[in-house]
Amino acid sequence: MLADASQAGLIAIGAGLAVCFGTFSAIGESLICCHAIDGMVRNPEMQKKLQSTMILAVALDESTGIYALIVAILIIFVL
Repeated sequence: MLADASQAGLIAIGAGLAVCFGTFSAIGESLICCHAIDGMVRNPEMQKKLQSTMILAVALDESTGIYALIVAILIIFVL
């Protein structure tokens, strides 16, 4: 019985860590947007290049958050 409780606790910790990684992904996404907008304000001629690069970077960063969510769901329901 103690082993089951210990395993459940470790599963909860693992899922919590996966959710934290998803949160860090959101923080990174906001930093990407913040710095891209800052660059657009400083140099308006580069807006098209910065915007396309920002969209690509946000998409890659968002995929990391989605992977963390999938891992958290798998940890909770499969293990």
